Amino acid sequence: MSDAETPGDSSDGGDRLLEIDAPTDPLAGHPATAYFWGHVAGSGTVSDDGLEVVANDEASAQVLAAVAGGEVDHDRTTHEYAHDPSITRTEDEYTVAVTAAAGDEDDLLGRTSRLGLPVDGRGNYRFEAFSSHERELLRGLLEGCGTVCFKSSSGTVGISFVHEERALLERVQTLLEACPVETPYGDLGTTSSGGFWFGVDDEAAPAFGGWLYEDCERTGLYAPSRRRKLERSLEQAEIEDRTPLGP
Repeated sequence: MSDAETPGDSSDGGDRLLEIDAPTDPLAGHPATAYFWGHVAGSGTVSDDGLEVVANDEASAQVLAAVAGGEVDHDRTTHEYAHDPSITRTEDEYTVAVTAAAGDEDDLLGRTSRLGLPVDGRGNYRFEAFSSHERELLRGLLEGCGTVCFKSSSGTVGISFVHEERALLERVQTLLEACPVETPYGDLGTTSSGGFWFGVDDEAAPAFGGWLYEDCERTGLYAPSRRRKLERSLEQAEIEDRTPLGP
């Protein structure tokens, strides 16, 4: 399985001059807030005085900052591959930091406690406000803690979710069960680093991926590099499927 991605490659959207439509309340039910909190759940940390969410795509990080009013910091980081720590990848990281209101550490995104946030950093995930925007929520989750790759051994596309908290992945599975496109998935497994993961069935990956990024350019709520990687993987799988077997 190949999980390579061009670092910082967001050429089809890095210069997007798109004004993000987001509500003044970052906890309100809305496509933009659903996308934001999906990212926070997948790759964020939440504390009493602020939150940070990490993205590997600059355009996506700018969108997240626009939704919640945060600042973006850029760095280069090397990570171990979740299923095999002997494999590493170095990539750009964009950290979006949102801090409590100046002079008032009890005011984080308009709430007096992080316990009132959809993701509170204590293993609780309150996504009910986003029940009408599950596509954007799942897109944020995939970009925050998911992987997309072309499986050369089977000629198929792999989509999986990886996280250190089992409870989050169980919530993702519940969201997949409610998808308008049938999206079967495998059982939860453990990673070599002590976390958890599961994969969408390969046969369901094309339909699920197509639904997930459908019409995303209209809202700007997506990571261009991740969408492009999905498209390239699907195209490669189609080529493999049309290639006749040897004698």
